[in-house]
Amino acid sequence: MVKSKPNILLILTDDLGYSDLGCYGGEINTPNLDQLAKDGLRFTQFYNSARCCPSRASLLTGLYPHQAGIGLMDEDRETPGYRGYLKEQSVTLAEVLREGGYHTYLSGKWHVGKHMPIERGFDDFYGLLGGFASFWDKKNYVRLPENRPQRSYSEGEFYATDAITDHALDFIDESRSEEQPYFLYLAYNAPHFPLQAPKEDIKKYEKLYEKGWDKIREERLERMKQLQEVDEEMQLPPRSEYWDRDRNISGVNPAWETIDPDRKKDLVRRMAIYAAMVDRMDQNVGRVIENLREHNELENTLILFCSDNGACAEWDPWGFDDWQTTSNILHRKEDLERMGGPETYHSYGSGWANACSTPLRMYKHYSHEGGISTPLIVHWPAEVERNGEIDHRPGHFIDFMATFVDITGSQYPDEYQGNKIPPMEGESLLPVFKGETTDTRTLCFEHEEHCAIRQGEWKLVKIKEREWELFNMNNDRTEMNNVANDYPELVEKMKATWKEWAEKTDVYPRVKLEN
Repeated sequence: MVKSKPNILLILTDDLGYSDLGCYGGEINTPNLDQLAKDGLRFTQFYNSARCCPSRASLLTGLYPHQAGIGLMDEDRETPGYRGYLKEQSVTLAEVLREGGYHTYLSGKWHVGKHMPIERGFDDFYGLLGGFASFWDKKNYVRLPENRPQRSYSEGEFYATDAITDHALDFIDESRSEEQPYFLYLAYNAPHFPLQAPKEDIKKYEKLYEKGWDKIREERLERMKQLQEVDEEMQLPPRSEYWDRDRNISGVNPAWETIDPDRKKDLVRRMAIYAAMVDRMDQNVGRVIENLREHNELENTLILFCSDNGACAEWDPWGFDDWQTTSNILHRKEDLERMGGPETYHSYGSGWANACSTPLRMYKHYSHEGGISTPLIVHWPAEVERNGEIDHRPGHFIDFMATFVDITGSQYPDEYQGNKIPPMEGESLLPVFKGETTDTRTLCFEHEEHCAIRQGEWKLVKIKEREWELFNMNNDRTEMNNVANDYPELVEKMKATWKEWAEKTDVYPRVKLEN
């Protein structure tokens, strides 16, 4: 435990690509997060659980998502690992930290099942209970408990990213009045679809993406090399495939130069809106940072920033305009200007998702690096003195619980409200923050039968019913050189370890273990 209990600000963004931020090589304007990275620490091999609900379950409980009951999404599949809600046999960060003397707040997206945030340890909540909704419609966003004060917005004034920050700042002010440390889980739903953003932010990016996703990928990789986040010798891998068995959709993202001019204009607008959403989110992070600075609280506030999964490729290169049917509309002429407004609904598709995952393979849903890798920025001047440094050691969302218990002196229980609680799966990141030597780790993954295990430099990974592939992460982070045939004994040993994990964490019986 550190000398004095810090405030904790855990910022989670939704569907952000690995290299979208400026400090990770992206071209999107993110000066506030870039400054946090410059004054703090960046991780390059930190992992989530490939999708919204499982990642949130893991982040909140310090368990693998199946152990917490959300191995898939928020539907009850009636097997222990796939109940679709946080099981009573788990505790949340909010429950543990509240017992440790913290105010606990959530502003943003919940999306972990039937229990309300205030039933799982949060004193106050404002935001979205489900997975996604219009950023322009305030009716989708609720305040809990219902009798607590909330902001009011006049017609045309509401935008979700701004409102989530408004309430977060109100929560911080409330905590100050009672002189207690606080835990604020600031869970933005940007830049998840529907792609919607203020026109003034979209305008910044109208011309930038005319160069197309191939050029954007090349430029991002070059900046990542300059930032020393990837090896100087790394080559840009081929464009990723897109694949969804349920919709009978598959292929490889096309070369930008082969695309029809009208389609290019439509795609450029989609990516411009997406970039505007990231930009606006960064602006709002800046509001919070400035508030902490004004109150002399930035020094002893642990700030962590991460994303719940990789970039969203749903479901093909053109994106969709209707979530229910996943149909696509080719927008032309004046209609392009309306894109991103209250009456529109878009995703940006697999081609741009491929660019946002640069240089990694695949996207959200998958256990390849593009699906499970998140940027992680850590800023805590009172304890983390590795200003501007980069750490390449693997870590996982399961580590947040162990870290917060470590730094606050809070107790992780063996039993809570009459329910036996499994031990934490993660490890405290405090030694890593301080640059100390740590042991090699084993981390496992499963979502929609996309499976992986990471042990030191080795990663074994598969897509559903396809064969397992083996990659050396020290020299092949882009997962292009499958060496499974060269190391058959290692493959079998890692498969056996993954199966043991799957049995232990309730992946089985829903997911078959034969292969």
